Amino acid sequence: MWLNRRRYLEKIKNFKLNENAIIKIQSYVRSKQAKEDYLCLINEQNPPLRVVRKFVYLLEESKCDFTEEIELQELKRQIITAIKMNKNLEQELDMMDVKIGLLVKNRITLQDVLMQHKKLKKYKEDIEQNQTNQIKQLSKENHLKMELYQNLFYLLQTNPVYLAKLLYVLPTTNTSKFIETVVLQLFNYAANSREEYLLLKLFNASLQLEIDSKVDKMSDIITGTPLVIKVIVSLYRKHRGENILRSLLNQTIEEFLSLKNLQLCLNPSELYKIWINKIESDTGKPTGLPYDVTNQKALEHEEIRKQFEENIKLVKHYTKKFLHLIIKSIDKFPYGLRYIAKILRLGLRRKFPNASEREILKIIGNLVYYRFINSAICSPDAYDVIDVKAGATLDSEQRKNLACIAKHLQLISMSKGYGDTENAHLACLNPFIKESHEQIRSFFSEVCNVCEADDFFGIDEYSDLIVLTKPIVYMTVQEISDTHKILIQHLDKIAPDYNDPLREIFNLLHFDPNLDSLTDNLCSRTSLGSSGTNDSPKQETMTRNNSNLSRNTQLCLTLTNRFTPNGEEKAELINLFIRTKRLIIELIHCQNGDNLKMILNTPCTFEQEILHQKLVKRREKNKKFISGIDQFELIRKSLGMPLENIKREVRQNLLDLEQVEIVSSANNYQSVISRISQDIRSQRKHRQRRQKEMSHLKQVYNVLQKKQILLKEQVSYYNEYVKACLDGFNNRKGTKSKNPFKRKEEKVIGSIKYSAAKLYEKGVILEIEGLSPNQFKNVLFEISTTEEPGIFDVSAKFMGVTMEKVELVFQDLLQMQYEGASIMKMFDKAKINVNLLIFLLNKKFYGK
Repeated sequence: MWLNRRRYLEKIKNFKLNENAIIKIQSYVRSKQAKEDYLCLINEQNPPLRVVRKFVYLLEESKCDFTEEIELQELKRQIITAIKMNKNLEQELDMMDVKIGLLVKNRITLQDVLMQHKKLKKYKEDIEQNQTNQIKQLSKENHLKMELYQNLFYLLQTNPVYLAKLLYVLPTTNTSKFIETVVLQLFNYAANSREEYLLLKLFNASLQLEIDSKVDKMSDIITGTPLVIKVIVSLYRKHRGENILRSLLNQTIEEFLSLKNLQLCLNPSELYKIWINKIESDTGKPTGLPYDVTNQKALEHEEIRKQFEENIKLVKHYTKKFLHLIIKSIDKFPYGLRYIAKILRLGLRRKFPNASEREILKIIGNLVYYRFINSAICSPDAYDVIDVKAGATLDSEQRKNLACIAKHLQLISMSKGYGDTENAHLACLNPFIKESHEQIRSFFSEVCNVCEADDFFGIDEYSDLIVLTKPIVYMTVQEISDTHKILIQHLDKIAPDYNDPLREIFNLLHFDPNLDSLTDNLCSRTSLGSSGTNDSPKQETMTRNNSNLSRNTQLCLTLTNRFTPNGEEKAELINLFIRTKRLIIELIHCQNGDNLKMILNTPCTFEQEILHQKLVKRREKNKKFISGIDQFELIRKSLGMPLENIKREVRQNLLDLEQVEIVSSANNYQSVISRISQDIRSQRKHRQRRQKEMSHLKQVYNVLQKKQILLKEQVSYYNEYVKACLDGFNNRKGTKSKNPFKRKEEKVIGSIKYSAAKLYEKGVILEIEGLSPNQFKNVLFEISTTEEPGIFDVSAKFMGVTMEKVELVFQDLLQMQYEGASIMKMFDKAKINVNLLIFLLNKKFYGK
């Protein structure tokens, strides 16, 4: 007995002496097993159930997940609003520049400038009011109309064929505006991964359509520049508000510009002139040498030859420095640009199978270098690559130096050397260009080496079914109406099949883009203070402003899918599969087993049921965060059932799915387990991407806010300028005013009457349809002022018939003159000379 006890104590003693080692060994074994399980989950296409069960908890949505999703949606909304606000502020500032220019040139009334100034000053408040102005108390008809528009924009978003065809058939003059005002807003300016993925799919379809239909030779891509390439370059220069070119080029260009007395002139005759000027300035005597000489003659002088050779070395050095910077920064290039380069390369290979890889890569170089980078090197201040203080600009020599570097980088990208007689002195650069081209050609090839968009963004056909929140876009009533009209106009070319889903939506919308009913309540709310009549000009103006406000109201559209690719039957099967999969996740979360069939056939224990009920209670706490999520609501009740009831439902669902060969009991329903493992992998990536996206979007929002501050400073500058003009305008008569725009009589009162014959003599009227010049004496025109400065009412009597009054805005006339339009039509009959009409108004009403 004591011997056994002695052996036992020795074992205990030995165990305690090696306890730390045992813990380390156990920890190593566990970590090794966990690593193997993780690698199995990540790499295996069909991982076993025991592995999936260890990670299935990752699919359980937490309160943090819902909170982050809501925060992310709000952040995207703020960024989209900030982008639109900054863009419109810039446009209004540009318009203010034009108005001030017209003030100087045409001496228009100061009140007209003040009208534009007030519009600019109140723009921010109007945007903020409109963006939060939601359509409330909709009728059933309007509610259905809103739902149809949400279905329409979801269909346009997710099916790139419609918009690709539309961009193809639209006139060139309308396409750019349509992309800017509708397409980019429909995809939220690629503000998140889903929208960027769908936008790239659209660009892919549009570019392939253009290559197949419009490109006859590869050089057409360079000379014609497809619209997709223009848009993609513009979009990714400042993707999501982040200046990618700045992060790429800022440091190198700053260092380059900091170099003093750098002069990269490669024109010997220019160097010769500079040399002559310097000698004469230093000595005060003429050199006696001819001033204009050829490049060859200039190089005969030793001083010029030495300076030229030195400049050649400098050009090679700095060009090589910029070249190496671009090549080593390949990871900084946005995925979207690289993806379009890949699509362009594949499209050209398919269209021109006999073309060499070298020629195709030259086209890629035109996109990647010339379109995307070249302009930023030539004008870094214009593209915000460098910081330039107010009032400061790059000097001409700095711009010439940058242009010289950019020119040689372009020659390198296209493998073009100097061969003509005029540039024979630069032929010494040809070996350098040829050698450098080999380096950048490999870079262009590597740029195209990216994965497919589906893999990069981790998006598939189920993605919209499992996300926590539905996609949202923000569009004004006017933009919705314009999109409706343009789609109807080209519907036969976009959707020729009469059973097309797009036509089904328009059949329900009755092909009529009348959205007035959606905004009636907005107009009524803004008109509550009126007296009920619209007889006075002031009230007419108020009514017009209210109408503009309602048309510019920004609506929040929650996009929903009305259709499925292969009809209702497939939709039901997909929903059944997703529902069954979610119930199976609940089962394997609570119960062990070697495979799914074993779990379904093994009764659950009391402890497993308790675990299940704890999960149910935890979800109930999160219910307030997910009450609007349809796919969760559909299965929430089933998840609350006891485990045995869940098993019965799962068995029945699996039988239904097996009948259509979606799953198989022969492999223990491994296809469902494999799909769950894919969800775990994508969920992990989604959470990581969401965290990264939130961090990035916060930085972008800060940048946009800084830009908004800069725009507000410019607005303040205009405020001060207009205030100075106003002070001069308010000076009493007889006092000396420094205001150069002050007239003898600013207030415009009264009216003038002319016969058409008299206006014809003055050249104001060119012709009147249906009347000969002999009959013009029977046509009378009256131009009278209104209470609004710069706005006139024009009335006319044609052969005794009184025509409806026409409103004539003096600023619109000046804008037409500014844009070069010399003829306008009035009353749909009279052709008017714009320039002479402006002269007449100035003379009769402004005393000019």
